[in-house]
Amino acid sequence: MSRTPSVQMSLFAYDTAWRQKYPLLCGVDEAGRGPLAGDVYAAAVILPPDARIPGLNDSKKLSEKRRESLVPLIKEKALAWRIASATVEEIEELNILHAALLAMKRAVESLQLPPDLVLVDGNQLPPVQQRVKPVIHGDAISASIAAASVLAKTARDAALRELDAQYPEYGFAKHKGYGTKAHYAALDVYGVLPVHRPSFLKKYYEQRAK
Repeated sequence: MSRTPSVQMSLFAYDTAWRQKYPLLCGVDEAGRGPLAGDVYAAAVILPPDARIPGLNDSKKLSEKRRESLVPLIKEKALAWRIASATVEEIEELNILHAALLAMKRAVESLQLPPDLVLVDGNQLPPVQQRVKPVIHGDAISASIAAASVLAKTARDAALRELDAQYPEYGFAKHKGYGTKAHYAALDVYGVLPVHRPSFLKKYYEQRAK
């Protein structure tokens, strides 16, 4: 048997086990905690028990093209889904962890259906009213979390492509805001933008001051 079917079986089997007690199972994940620029995004997804989405996996293990192709399938099959974000200003005010948790909270609370259980990728939990369970490496374990990871990642990538259209000299469409050599080179030439996260540029400022 190929690797893809086995991944599919394990992802959906994990969710099926939890649905025995919590029928409306929600997966939550975020995207964009590491980049130097842009908002942080999160998605919440409730899949039906019989959902099967061929090729679904942790978004980090999928090509950009494959992630984009999965988005309409996830949205079509989901009982409910939402994408939310926290701004650069909120990242600076709260710190990136709490801003990511805020984006998760917004995604969950805006769902059309209130979930019985929220499975969250990682070990930090958003402050929501529902029962919440952390799942380490959850985007590679749970189909619901994997679906959320795809929606969050593709939404953030789309936002960075919009920034690229505004600021083409920075190359946001290619590096998606991460601290690549090309990104730092653009900062050297063109300076810091309002969409950059000042707290993420401390080492950059320190090195420039030397």
